[in-house]
Amino acid sequence: MMPSVMRKTPPPENSEAELLALEREYCSFGDTVHYLEHPKIFERCEGSFLYDAAGTPFFDLQMWYSACNLGYANPQVNQAVKNQLDKLPQIASQYLHREKIELAAKLAQGIEKRFGEKGRIHFNVGGSQAVEDSLKLVRNFKGGKSLVFAFEGGYHGRTLGASAITSSYRYRRRFGHFDRAHFIPFPYHFRGAPKGMSKEEYGLHCVKSFERLFETEYYGVWDAKAKECEYAAFYIEPIQGTGGYVIPPKNYFTELKKVLDKYGILLVCDEIQMGFYRTGKLFSIEHFGVKPDIIIFGKALTNGLNPLSGVWAREALINPEIFPPGSTHSTFASNPLGTAAGLETLKILESGDYENLVMKKGAYFLEGLKDLQKRFKIIGDVDGLGMALRVEICGADGFTPDKEMTDRIVDEAMKGDIKIAGKNYGLVLDIGGYYKNVITLAPALTIGYEEIDLALNLLAEVFRRAAR
Repeated sequence: MMPSVMRKTPPPENSEAELLALEREYCSFGDTVHYLEHPKIFERCEGSFLYDAAGTPFFDLQMWYSACNLGYANPQVNQAVKNQLDKLPQIASQYLHREKIELAAKLAQGIEKRFGEKGRIHFNVGGSQAVEDSLKLVRNFKGGKSLVFAFEGGYHGRTLGASAITSSYRYRRRFGHFDRAHFIPFPYHFRGAPKGMSKEEYGLHCVKSFERLFETEYYGVWDAKAKECEYAAFYIEPIQGTGGYVIPPKNYFTELKKVLDKYGILLVCDEIQMGFYRTGKLFSIEHFGVKPDIIIFGKALTNGLNPLSGVWAREALINPEIFPPGSTHSTFASNPLGTAAGLETLKILESGDYENLVMKKGAYFLEGLKDLQKRFKIIGDVDGLGMALRVEICGADGFTPDKEMTDRIVDEAMKGDIKIAGKNYGLVLDIGGYYKNVITLAPALTIGYEEIDLALNLLAEVFRRAAR
């Protein structure tokens, strides 16, 4: 008789305290943000909610920095990846697969329909990497020019090239010197406009301030004799992301584009946070009536399910004659799992009338935030476009940034003990803004009106607790 096989008992799972101890000892802190003294560990996710080990639902109002526009664990996108996993999960980029070609064509055709410009798609794995690829496109097209304009408050990533065009010096300080962007003030009406100046007037004021740089060679950017600018491109976020979801005046980019075209400067649009209907349009630049030369996208393309980003550029900048094979490369660019997820995400967005739904839900949410502003003196400003919303926390004068209060709000939200209708909730919030005093809200686009009401009630409670 054969001896019975001894079955090993699976080792017990580490407790949360043990996991945090392991994280402190073995994980690099260089790629994380430790806002909380005791970072939260989540076990699962669904829709608009994250769940901890106790099963407490945490209503997420930032959705992985706007990567999960269709909600966590979206069953349709998940199934598309499962199907791809069983069919063609891996392939080297020297070969082709159907999903890459179809996704590139769908994106390029959609952009051509919106802007009337033929172009091509170049894939990569993350937003920063797509920014790097765009910098190569710009330098190549502009004969090697490496200088660009970018905005104060702008964020484009933390690779070396992306850090150079991100306004925060802290991302560059320890890594040596390289070509830094010339940072231009963003038209941030709440903080920058002279008293009594309307938003539209302020938009024109900011454009004229920028155009002044070209009046004479002695302002450092323009050779009037050669009719040539030293700067190759202007990198913009149409709505600032990490800068605090700042919404510019409606006329600003229309007028700015006239200046850029006059002096031969490319317009590069970073849509990594605001793309794929976050603002009610496929890309947020559509709200402002201008045609970009390059569009950078990522995050929500795969609903956050698989790393995939990309660049669209006009045909003149990216055709194979000017940007030949091997100009840039990443092993996992255009990976089959990501492109399959991207195709399904676009299919859902195209079939769901998200343009109207997002604008209606966003307007409803914004009205609720305005009501909270009336009730809580700590709220200095609220604004939004579609489902990109902001709450600026200020001192007693309604203007002075209050970072300490903002941190207190986020801490209260993460305790997981906010009781609504007899049930405990937590609330996941993100902090942005020039002074880290802005709560940036990027709820799932699939959110329902009852969930918006729940979110507003949760926000009201954390504001009440923090302000007491």
